[in-house]
Amino acid sequence: MFSFKKPRLTVVPPDEPTLAEQALGYLDDLYGLARHLTHSTTDAEDLVQETYSRALAGAARFQPGGNLRAWLLRILRNCFIDQARRKKVVLEIPDDTIEERDEHWDAQQLDRLRFLTAGDIDRAVATLPVEMRFIVVLDALGCSEAEIADIARVATGTVKSRLSRARAKLRLALEEHRP
Repeated sequence: MFSFKKPRLTVVPPDEPTLAEQALGYLDDLYGLARHLTHSTTDAEDLVQETYSRALAGAARFQPGGNLRAWLLRILRNCFIDQARRKKVVLEIPDDTIEERDEHWDAQQLDRLRFLTAGDIDRAVATLPVEMRFIVVLDALGCSEAEIADIARVATGTVKSRLSRARAKLRLALEEHRP
């Protein structure tokens, strides 16, 4: 008589995702930042494409276990600066003369903010110099000040200062769009 043994099923764990597959998880963040920097859908798409191209070409330089998101955002920033140089576009330098204002908002000001639209906010962000806009968008993406400093290659104090000045400028721009 024949005896049949039940075949043993072995579960093979899925392979770790490749660096390229992991990088695609940050596509929305990269595109959002590129869109804010370039103000153009096509330019933003080109910028993201160049970012991924450089990232894949330089994948050997990425430290395993490192912050992939920060690495990709830094590459995007460098691509943006390189494109501006090629087009001979002079990037704005943040205005250090803006006085820091008290960050306290009264109830009436906060109430007015409820009526702002995404378009109002986009227009206000677009008024910022490019380095301030870059830092504000990274902040909105949830990057810590230390991560932003690493991505932008500036000191953490510079990030704090630019964020503070950018918030003051945004406040002024948003006050102009009162309902």
